[in-house]
Amino acid sequence: MSKLVPPHGGKGLVCCLLHGTELEAELEKAAKLKTISISGRENGDLIMMGIGGFSPLNGFMTRADWKSVCENFLLSDGTFWPVPVTLSCSTEDANEIHTGDEIALKNNAGQIMATMKITEKYEMTEADKKWECEKVYKGNGPDSEKFWEVALEDHPGVQMVMAQKDFNLAGPVKVLSEGDFPEKFAGTYMTPKQSRALFDERGWGDVAALQLRNPMHRSHEFLAKIATEVCDGVFIHSLVGSLKPGDIPAEVRIKCINTLIDGYFVKDNVVQGGYPLDMRYAGPREGLLHATFRQNYGVNRMIIGRDHAGVGDFYGLFDAQYIFDEIPKPEDSGKRLLCQPLKIDWTFYCFKCDGMASLRTCPHTKDDRVVLSGTKLRKALSEGAEIPDHFGRDEVLVILREYYEGLTEKVEIKMQSHAEASTMK
Repeated sequence: MSKLVPPHGGKGLVCCLLHGTELEAELEKAAKLKTISISGRENGDLIMMGIGGFSPLNGFMTRADWKSVCENFLLSDGTFWPVPVTLSCSTEDANEIHTGDEIALKNNAGQIMATMKITEKYEMTEADKKWECEKVYKGNGPDSEKFWEVALEDHPGVQMVMAQKDFNLAGPVKVLSEGDFPEKFAGTYMTPKQSRALFDERGWGDVAALQLRNPMHRSHEFLAKIATEVCDGVFIHSLVGSLKPGDIPAEVRIKCINTLIDGYFVKDNVVQGGYPLDMRYAGPREGLLHATFRQNYGVNRMIIGRDHAGVGDFYGLFDAQYIFDEIPKPEDSGKRLLCQPLKIDWTFYCFKCDGMASLRTCPHTKDDRVVLSGTKLRKALSEGAEIPDHFGRDEVLVILREYYEGLTEKVEIKMQSHAEASTMK
């Protein structure tokens, strides 16, 4: 009997990925259907619906679901869900598509990823897109006060929403492929069925997840080890989809994590995995999404530290922790978010403490601390600057320096106030 938290939504794992003869028949049918091109974000969302990572979703959202999620954090049936999962198409394509039609969905590589039965199409005006951005991406940080002055230039999530086409299509999907993720990230990429089987094999019931989109520095390592002390095990779960320019690719990050696990963790207590989404950079809302799909992977605690899933200064330092206390809690436990946050304060290396510490444990001053941040690390590496002592493990820094030395083009890394000690007590 599994001790793991049940999948989100109360319906078990809802997996839309076809196999065997059913897959062959659908591929043959898809070749004759009208084809719509999808974005990288939509491609990742499709794969997550395929493997059960987005349970209980089995397709792209209707207007009622989209509106309710943006406004109330709930699907129209009352199930908790924190961010829209929608599919856009051009006016030209929308004019050729009618309710009841079946279409094929093709990714940027030209691969047919899914078929979809259209239950609804609805227009997304510029006002609709702006409303979604304000509800989902605005946050409470310094930049939120001048949101539309800076968001179109500096917020990649807002840019993605505003670049969507003029109509959304809703309906259930049949997913035909996981793309190149299983081969490209063999040994790391994992489906919820696989992670649950592995956790069950180890006898785990209390599992914490560490979300990573940056290379693992000492603060990440400390967060994972705090969780290891209080849980059965930790799932170091990296995004292997697309990131914004200047972020470090998944292959490099995975190599760094493997190096850390080999040298600094008890392997029986930690698992590394990868998932196929693109980052949305939605801050607190994305923290909730991370917890929601981690529940499907068998995780009941989501590590939430400083500026989780943030970008720039759009979000308050710990808004991704506070939001868990503000979301609706449906009476039906199946519809409620069961994966809870493991809230951890600002962490750093303290010379006087002679080790990693947090604001809850360290009585010293900012001058005694090495402030750790993925943004700060990337900026220093991209500029060839010296990395402060105790910022990262030497073995990891060797890998990262090698990567940056091999770049022919470098993207300017903008610092955010959260990456400095300016907001630290």
